[in-house]
Amino acid sequence: MMAASFITRPFRSVLIANRGEIACRVIRSVKAAGMRAIAVYSDADADAPHVKIADEAFRLGPPPVAESYLSVDRIMAAIDATGAEAVHPGYGFLSENAAFAEICAEHDIVFIGPPANAIALMGDKAKAKRRMIDAGVPCIPGYQGDDQIDATLISEAARIGFPLMVKAAAGGGGRGMRLVRDAGAIADAITMARSEAENAFGSGDLILERAIMEPRHVEFQVFADCHGETIHLGERDCSVQRRHQKVLEEAPCPVMTPELRARMGAAAVKAARDIGYVGAGTVEFLLDGTGEFYFLEMNTRLQVEHPVTELVTGLDLVALQLRVAAGAPLGLTQEEVALRGHAIEARLYAEDPAQDFLPATGDIHYWRGARNDGVRIDAGVETGGVISPYYDPMIAKVIAYGATRNDARLRLAEALKKTVALGVTTNRTFLIDALERPAFAAGEATTAFIAENFDDQALAAAPLAITDAAIGAVLLFTRRRQQSLDASLAVTDDLLNWSSAHTIGTPFSMSDGNDAIDLTLTPTARNSYDVTSAGGSCKVSVLAIDENDALVSVDGSRVQVIYHYRDNSADGHQLIISIDGCDRLIQDLNTVVQTSGKAGGAGAVCAPMHGQLLELFVSEGDAVTAGDKLAVLEAMKMQHELRAEIDGVVSEIAINVGAQTPADALIMTISPNS
Repeated sequence: MMAASFITRPFRSVLIANRGEIACRVIRSVKAAGMRAIAVYSDADADAPHVKIADEAFRLGPPPVAESYLSVDRIMAAIDATGAEAVHPGYGFLSENAAFAEICAEHDIVFIGPPANAIALMGDKAKAKRRMIDAGVPCIPGYQGDDQIDATLISEAARIGFPLMVKAAAGGGGRGMRLVRDAGAIADAITMARSEAENAFGSGDLILERAIMEPRHVEFQVFADCHGETIHLGERDCSVQRRHQKVLEEAPCPVMTPELRARMGAAAVKAARDIGYVGAGTVEFLLDGTGEFYFLEMNTRLQVEHPVTELVTGLDLVALQLRVAAGAPLGLTQEEVALRGHAIEARLYAEDPAQDFLPATGDIHYWRGARNDGVRIDAGVETGGVISPYYDPMIAKVIAYGATRNDARLRLAEALKKTVALGVTTNRTFLIDALERPAFAAGEATTAFIAENFDDQALAAAPLAITDAAIGAVLLFTRRRQQSLDASLAVTDDLLNWSSAHTIGTPFSMSDGNDAIDLTLTPTARNSYDVTSAGGSCKVSVLAIDENDALVSVDGSRVQVIYHYRDNSADGHQLIISIDGCDRLIQDLNTVVQTSGKAGGAGAVCAPMHGQLLELFVSEGDAVTAGDKLAVLEAMKMQHELRAEIDGVVSEIAINVGAQTPADALIMTISPNS
């Protein structure tokens, strides 16, 4: 039954208790409904797009989430100060916080989400699983008991058998989750999962489940109103994941049949009805190769991947949320739901696939979303924005729709090549590669897709090619030449690249930070050049150029280049170039001010990104072996283990547990064994 304090009534103003792309997306639907959209922001987001497009904005506090987006007191103060009649939590942050939903009801504020008791029940994986077993929904065998001591969990793991999953009972998004392949790893997995769960969700309770190896992750979008109508809007396949977090999502599922959809949809609707659900929710299943499916969890909020459902159903899910929260009937029956065409979504993250998808931070020097037909961009960034260490590193969602799955797949790959966030490391090249892999193209991807298709070599950045170096040198030369022309008096464009004597070659030493190529650039015509190096040569012509786009010819082949120029006194002349979906920052080493380099040498253990040092496992004077666990760093809601790369002795520890550390800061030094 619904909680007695659950409120549905008409409202005219909505406070969006979130940030980034989901805040922008909700604001659009709120304003389209003729309502007042109110944004909130931390100091880190004072100039963010969601603040600019809202009708009103309220400052919450400093950047840390506990002092801003996760602070119930500050959100309630914003509601009071702005006179908001309803609050939309988006996803993440307070979206699945039952206490917040209850507080809203107590203050006569409409919470655009389900009843607090439904959030509390489904937010606890152990209780949710017990409830679904009682309701007759298929569930994975495992342990979801109240006894949480390590000895009990280890004993239950032995009973279930390996491989198995250790999961945070109170969380999601891959946090507090570990795959355990054998009994020897279970104790460490419990310790790490519990620590991560406590830091992310405030609860260290865990559940154990038999690992269903290489399944599909298939979820059903459910919707219910307060008049007794509960339906589903079809399924999404979210099998392509890294660290148990989704990367590519699509609707419908490539292997779905009408009979299987009917069975899984009925189970999803049953799950929602059993707990008195109201609003938008997602029931997630694991689907094995035999067609058997198992309840995984229910997300009591709007999902990140909801746009693919919107594109194949033609429905605005946020508009439906507003309608149901206002107390109106859903206005849609199961028979009226029709799925047409195919949609695929890619999550563009600031992260480095070559470094185990480690989150990245930095300035977005130039942002542009694709403008292709059939493509939707949900973004919360803009040129000049910052990917900070305080929040999830997702930059945008790129979604493509087509009459067929292959139409959508090809359209999405092309759109990703034209979507750039220059200045930060992103997973864009990886996404394009994944879409073009035969297994994904054939609709065969399971949750093992990334592990099976991408080894370290496949994820590593490609070496700097002479053509990329040559294009960079020509663009730098063109810019410097234009700057000189602009500073000159009475010099005609006709004299560009003209010489009264022999042609003059200009030396460049182009580097991407890993590789360096020495080049000589010699003009042969006004906008054409011979570029030579020890490794080969090519002819480059600039056919068209403006501030961020260039069309060049390389040995007769046309190449579209998106670029951003930087002139830094320490780093010299730099270009961030994007060619065919691949970003590369290259610079002319001849213009770089040389520095002494990072302290610590080969034995330096440095922070891979901005974060907080949670644990240290060594002390000064300890002997370590390559592979030993040294410390745990928490960054962007995830915990990252730092391990020794060499044998030696810890000679210095430069930071204390609990301290914040910037990227590349020295954590400790290991003196190598002689």
